[in-house]
Amino acid sequence: MVVIIAPMEDRHLTPIDRILSGLDYALRTVNSSPTRGTRPNPAAGIDETELTAEEKSHAAGLMRVNHAGEIAAQGLYQGHAAVARDPAIEDQMKQAADEELDHLAWCEERLTELGSGPSVLRPLWYAGAFTIGAASGVLGDRWSLGFIEETERQVSEHLTGHLGKLPQKDSKSRAIVTQMRDEEEEHGANASAAGAAPLPPPVRGLMRSVAKVMTRAAYWF
Repeated sequence: MVVIIAPMEDRHLTPIDRILSGLDYALRTVNSSPTRGTRPNPAAGIDETELTAEEKSHAAGLMRVNHAGEIAAQGLYQGHAAVARDPAIEDQMKQAADEELDHLAWCEERLTELGSGPSVLRPLWYAGAFTIGAASGVLGDRWSLGFIEETERQVSEHLTGHLGKLPQKDSKSRAIVTQMRDEEEEHGANASAAGAAPLPPPVRGLMRSVAKVMTRAAYWF
């Protein structure tokens, strides 16, 4: 007897299939190093400048926070995609997640150049974000998009703040963060255009509080 297994793309994936696929993606995201980007690093071609030990340590801490944020963004997008009802929304979220893999790669490259590495707590950042994404997605695509829009707004503000904190002469880190901020704003605008529902103020406030905890922990660990 010959058993023919249908290609993955021809199968109808159940919600459980999607969640298991997301968990598999999680393991590859948090354990794969270095991450392979598909686009050139915006810092490529920029000469390295001499930083003091203190400046280098501070820049590494900020870039580690940015890397942790991108790990969480992967979890959020994959969690939403796992329960998305509209195939077009699912595709949009997966595309955004793919683009943000470049951000991960760029941050990892810069951390290596600064003699440091990513947060050891990255499995926690991914798992928490994936859970939030899937839970909010159960409420419907408009709420999923609302979480994406608000997350990207807060991340954009956060990256703008980092541009003010990075050493002025650290042109390589600044180029990466600038590119990331511009693309986060674009992802937020795309979510809004797709019909994002505005989140209640208490939810937005809770998101900011959680982000502060992650930021402080990832800077050091």
